[in-house]
Amino acid sequence: MSDHSTSTGPPVCDYEGSDYQSSFWDQGDRIYEDQVEAIALSRLLPPNGERLLEIGAGAGRNTPRYQGFRQVVLLDYSRTQLQQAQQRLGRNGRYVYVAANAYRLPFVPGLFDAATMIRTLHHMADAPAALRQVHKVLCGQGTFILEYANKQNLKAIFRYALRRQDWSPFAREPVEFTKLNFDFHPQAVRGWLKDAGFRVEKQLTVSHYRINFLKRHVPINWLVALDSVAQWTGDWWQLSPSVFVRGRVEGNAPLASSDSFFRCPECLGYPLEDQTGLLHCRNCGRSYAVRDGIYDFKSPIG
Repeated sequence: MSDHSTSTGPPVCDYEGSDYQSSFWDQGDRIYEDQVEAIALSRLLPPNGERLLEIGAGAGRNTPRYQGFRQVVLLDYSRTQLQQAQQRLGRNGRYVYVAANAYRLPFVPGLFDAATMIRTLHHMADAPAALRQVHKVLCGQGTFILEYANKQNLKAIFRYALRRQDWSPFAREPVEFTKLNFDFHPQAVRGWLKDAGFRVEKQLTVSHYRINFLKRHVPINWLVALDSVAQWTGDWWQLSPSVFVRGRVEGNAPLASSDSFFRCPECLGYPLEDQTGLLHCRNCGRSYAVRDGIYDFKSPIG
């Protein structure tokens, strides 16, 4: 993972060349976290839909959980993460792989009826800007499932009370505990969602028992069952390290026209002209490569 500075926006956390899926999830003793996140997603996602955008898709860990949608667009800044997703999921019309900056989404307005952002917001130096981008590409009444790292969790509260950390879990400002890794206050996130044009419908608290001692000594299925029950307290209080939110776009704008999909992230022009191995913007003259089934909007040509 590296910090990739951009000339036109906040820095981006880049997982290019990372073995994150293998080292963190497959071999990192994260079965409990994966299973409780799957439960939260199943409770918040609509049962079906036309087109879903997965922001920060990585190697496609959660993608198979979106079976009710006709098409899933996997977006990540890292091409190598998307290549790993291709190996897991295959290359067919149902999955579209897009390398792009989440601060400058390359899609026409109203294209998606649902979007997810799981374990991604915590890498955003400007979280409100990222949420505004999601709102722009969702249709009216579109569903947005957001997961964020909660600074007001019980562990942080106890550490602060014992003076083992200097930042307050009750302050609304984000805390950057390491480079481009942020914890957020629940009230701040709800405020950003409202300002971006979302109505918060449901909150679930997740990973209550993310403690190594418990994961080593208590059967995982017990922890998952306990967490499944505790998740429903999310609308009352948020004291877990991870919080899932379902937001709904206000308004009734229709889905985008079926003949438009991508737009130029530089000038926002569309439609883009489909050339051999390229998508070309006639509005500003820039082109974007299509390599091995991945649409690459990170580095425009021209």
